[in-house]
Amino acid sequence: MITLQVNGKQVELEAPIPLVLYIEELGINPRSVAVEHNGEIIQRDHFASVVLDEGDRVEIVRMVGGGFTPGARRAHHAS
Repeated sequence: MITLQVNGKQVELEAPIPLVLYIEELGINPRSVAVEHNGEIIQRDHFASVVLDEGDRVEIVRMVGGGFTPGARRAHHAS
C-alpha cells in the first residue's frame, strides 16, 4: 500500500501506478487534463512514463471549455 496526495487529499493505492493509468481509472480522458507531479508540470506525452509512488504530490486539473466569448452578442427580444 502506498499513500500520496492528489489535489490536496490523501489517497491510498495498492501499489505504484503509471500516471496515465491512474487518470484513466478516475474515468478522465488524459488528453483533457494538465498534471503537476511533485512540483513539476508533466507533458502529456510523458504521462505513461511517470509512476506515482509513496509520498508523491499530484495536482490534476481538467480543461473546461465554454465561458465568455469576446464580441459575442446577446439576442434582444422586442416587447
